[in-house]
Amino acid sequence: MTISLPHQAPQAADEVSVRELLELAAGALRSRRLAEVEEIRLAIQWAVTQGDPRDDRDPMVTPGGDGTPPVRDHAIPELAMARETHPATTRALIADGLDLVHRLPRTWAVVEAGDCEPWVARKVAVISRALLDDQVTKVDRAVAKAIGGHAPSTVLEIARAKVIEADPETHRAERERSRHERYVRLSRTDEFGYRHIIARVTAGDAAWLDAMVDRVADILAETMGHDHNHDELRSLAMGWLARPVDLLKLLLEHTNDDAGTDSGAPGEPGESGEPEQPAWAPDHMADTVDRLCSLPARKLARLRGRGRLFVHLTDDALHTGRGVARVEGVGPIDVRQLHEVLGDADVTLTPVLDLAQRRRVDAYEHPEVVKDHVWVQTGGDHFPFTPRTATRDGVDFDHAVPYDDTGPPGQTGPHNSGPLRRRHHRTKTHGGFTTRVVGPGRHLWRTPHGQAFLVDHTGTTRLTEQQGRAMAEAIVDGVELYFA
Repeated sequence: MTISLPHQAPQAADEVSVRELLELAAGALRSRRLAEVEEIRLAIQWAVTQGDPRDDRDPMVTPGGDGTPPVRDHAIPELAMARETHPATTRALIADGLDLVHRLPRTWAVVEAGDCEPWVARKVAVISRALLDDQVTKVDRAVAKAIGGHAPSTVLEIARAKVIEADPETHRAERERSRHERYVRLSRTDEFGYRHIIARVTAGDAAWLDAMVDRVADILAETMGHDHNHDELRSLAMGWLARPVDLLKLLLEHTNDDAGTDSGAPGEPGESGEPEQPAWAPDHMADTVDRLCSLPARKLARLRGRGRLFVHLTDDALHTGRGVARVEGVGPIDVRQLHEVLGDADVTLTPVLDLAQRRRVDAYEHPEVVKDHVWVQTGGDHFPFTPRTATRDGVDFDHAVPYDDTGPPGQTGPHNSGPLRRRHHRTKTHGGFTTRVVGPGRHLWRTPHGQAFLVDHTGTTRLTEQQGRAMAEAIVDGVELYFA
């Protein structure tokens, strides 16, 4: 496609064409969203016109949730034919549309304005469909505030959390039902003799299983690492789990129950100078069993370092044991499910950080307390429109204004730092992007071609070039700019 531009200097022409392309991309996004909105509107209108039965043999169905009107069942296939889709697909569109209009009106207003992805709103409608009409209001309020600026995964996580809050009893019953849907299955053998193992287990069991596989892979690396990469070693480690006696021998040979570090290989000289017999030898089996029973799973698995888990919950949930907790890497869960995630781990609670403190250091490296402050204050990767699914150990703590060895003191701190996944960090560093911390947990992004975005607790907001410039120039401690 050729874009005709007025005659001007080549560099200026290139700049204008790039800016036009960015504007066209933003316009195409909005047009596509509004076209999807129109599809939903037409489905709703069809449901309204087909809201009365023709006779006693014309069944009525309610595809939407509680509080939505019924529609003629036999009318749905006709609309499906016009849309060239399967009737089930059209039924789902009608159900989602009716839910949005009648049960999630605040969210529907954002959708109608073209300010969010319609498919995300439809997913929220599905997630909340089991709630009664008077319960779904809590979901609608929270989602309407978030859907315009947050990544889809964040919005859906908020929706799931609010569904739990709105009807905790049903959630617990559903959780109990899902306990019986756990399984371990095998795929067919491929042409090379390999199969997939697919399992549905609790989050806690999955974490311990992963740790054990990793531990066995680390041990195998000592003898096989030169011929296998880490993923191959993990695959081999799965086979060891099926041989418990061999597995116990392997773990005990490489586990020091006093210091928690690896011991030498069996047969190495002991304090007497004579080779020590392995603890798992036949005439020492009783000692081996006793030793095994005394070692917790965490000692055998030997998780890499001391794991850190961020759990977000209200003081009310902490004291009453009722409510929703958001676990980093897991998502929203009932507070009473925390024991499933933590399992038999030793838990050390750390004090809540006072985010009002001005933590600043004169070094390039971020101290742990500064990282904690930045992480809690920002809430995740602050790249525009990115999901807040990153974990603390999966991000770099980046200086918004690059660190200067000859610069002023106190350059490293929450006032000049933000967490970024490595790919986003590289993009920011090498792609010509600039960032500024414009308030606690507020990050201003400016692109090479003049676009500006504000990322904060509300999500990502697009700013005009003038607003971005004004915000960047108004960076003074204690002063924050907001635009209506």
